[in-house]
Amino acid sequence: MTIRVVVADDQATVRAGLVMILDSAPDIEVVGEVGDGLSAVRIAREQRPDLVLMDVRMPGIDGIEATRRLVGEGVCDVLVLTTFDVDEYVDGALAAGAAGFLLKTADAARLIEAVRAVARGDGVLAPEVTRRVIARLAATPASRPTPPPGLDSLTPREVDVLRCLGRGLSNAEIAAELVISEATAKTHVSRVLGKLGLRSRVQAAIAAQDAGLVS
Repeated sequence: MTIRVVVADDQATVRAGLVMILDSAPDIEVVGEVGDGLSAVRIAREQRPDLVLMDVRMPGIDGIEATRRLVGEGVCDVLVLTTFDVDEYVDGALAAGAAGFLLKTADAARLIEAVRAVARGDGVLAPEVTRRVIARLAATPASRPTPPPGLDSLTPREVDVLRCLGRGLSNAEIAAELVISEATAKTHVSRVLGKLGLRSRVQAAIAAQDAGLVS
């Protein structure tokens, strides 16, 4: 399967470098490149790619608002890639429904694997970001779990899947842990997101932590 990608970055040289890296992978095809948020939304609506590789700081609307629109409309997944390792951007991107967040310091192999992971339905967080997200969750008092709305609508199996998401497991790892096929795991993840009104598996992981499903 060829993974179709749109690259959105306001710096032409950076954009060209990203396109070159992605085009070097035999299973990835860049179907568009743009330099601002509005153009990213427009071309994604037209091309219906598997994902948009999205910069945060761009003219017009920023990458976070563009992500919110694309994910909210169900157009495609978004992998945010930025120079700025700032909590405000991380939280904003994840709240908007980004499937992943990488820094531009990631090497070519890491970038390509992140694109493949998102295309598989998995979430991706830069190691630097993961540590801080976990630290902020750990700082939240555990005595006050706040189950997300809709938690009661989950089946026991879906609760198991949510617990796995809270541990950061991929679809393949969920399948192995619950002794189900990877396709079934992916279906369960989609149902969990739908029932809880969440936009990404990263949001589901945070919800699982908030609900006290993961120690």
